[in-house]
Amino acid sequence: MQKMTILAVASMFAAAPALADNPPGATGTMPHPPKPAAVAPHPAPAKQAAPASTPEQRSAEALALTHEPTYDEGTAQRIREAAFSYSDIAVRGGWPAIPAEAKFAVGVAGQHDDLLRKRLLISGDLAGDKDKGAHDETVVEALKRFQSRHGLAPTGTMTPRTLAALNVSVHKRIRQLEASLERLGATKFAFGQRYVVVNLPATYAEAVENDVVVRRYRVVVGKTEKPSPTLTAEITSVVLNPTWTVPSSIAKSEISAHMRKDPGYLSRMHMEVLDAHDRPIDPRSVDWSGTHTPNFTVRQHSGTFNALGAVKIDMPNPYSVYMHDTQQRSLFANDYRFDSHGCSRVDNVRDLAAWLLKDQPKWNRAAIDATIASGQHIEIPVSKKLPVAWVYLTAWMTRDQTVHFRNDVYAQDEHLLEATAEEAAFMNKAADHPLSAHLVQ
Repeated sequence: MQKMTILAVASMFAAAPALADNPPGATGTMPHPPKPAAVAPHPAPAKQAAPASTPEQRSAEALALTHEPTYDEGTAQRIREAAFSYSDIAVRGGWPAIPAEAKFAVGVAGQHDDLLRKRLLISGDLAGDKDKGAHDETVVEALKRFQSRHGLAPTGTMTPRTLAALNVSVHKRIRQLEASLERLGATKFAFGQRYVVVNLPATYAEAVENDVVVRRYRVVVGKTEKPSPTLTAEITSVVLNPTWTVPSSIAKSEISAHMRKDPGYLSRMHMEVLDAHDRPIDPRSVDWSGTHTPNFTVRQHSGTFNALGAVKIDMPNPYSVYMHDTQQRSLFANDYRFDSHGCSRVDNVRDLAAWLLKDQPKWNRAAIDATIASGQHIEIPVSKKLPVAWVYLTAWMTRDQTVHFRNDVYAQDEHLLEATAEEAAFMNKAADHPLSAHLVQ
């Protein structure tokens, strides 16, 4: 039997009278989809405080939005429920597009007000539609809810990014849910009482304890041309004042290019060149042409100049990536935070380090700060290894029934679904082959 998408299955069970009552393009308001309430009205986001000025305040502001984990043992089932609810919307005709020229002003009646109300009502962001007319506070709050669950600043105003998100079709949203579900199906992760999750498309890290997000941090992850990998691993240690061993790919390209232009580059950057036995060698004896794979190692000393900043969180894995501090802290203020070579830079990483070491009273936040200030390089093993997962979810539903979406920055969703469809077609073709019964035996 051919593998079917969630949308196809939902279409088979869609009630014909419902389609007749609300044909595509109908002017009447479509009803809310039945339970599971994946698109039920969402709780209003917390009121936004004044722009945060410190890493601690920024983390607290992000945490205030929700304590619901992005990834827990029930995530896959909730995504499945959300996909079926969105499929119900699809078979009822979807939602209307908002014209690019649409203008909305609070308290002022506009030509496209009813269209926006209808759009927000169908997706469950607008709880009711009793007071039709001007772009009132009810619609503003609904738009804030929509923005919040799409990773946008909840301003309640129609920004270009908000308009683009509103006009993503329900079919594409279902595809995102399907891809996220497919990806989780291939993920083997041992959830513990305490664990850490980085959702790459959302550019956030969550520290989860007893099924509750107790810390949330902005992160900077890999550029589109150098994407961060999805992985599961264990956090083994926290390194204060770390050194940085430059990956060979960066040494071959970027470091070599700098050395060709400026032979004094390594010295200025507090870097040294080491041979295969970790012995220092003269940079002048190295071939910096960049044509060969380096037969040497470049290492940067610890200090305020170090690319990893003051903290590295070690998590051995096949990709040699980890979580760390950075000297470019201004990047955390950006909405678009895809700017690393693959590692995850963490805002307010000292707070995360203190949480990881919370069962070692010797290493409280004050001790961590004091050690960093002293310049001492030290690796602190965690008492018990903590599970960590870097996931790629462009769509998920939290326990409070809020469905979240993010942009497919690495363009992985469609590739995954295409590969899955090709595999299903191959298996179906093989099953129909006359020799398939003998092959199974």
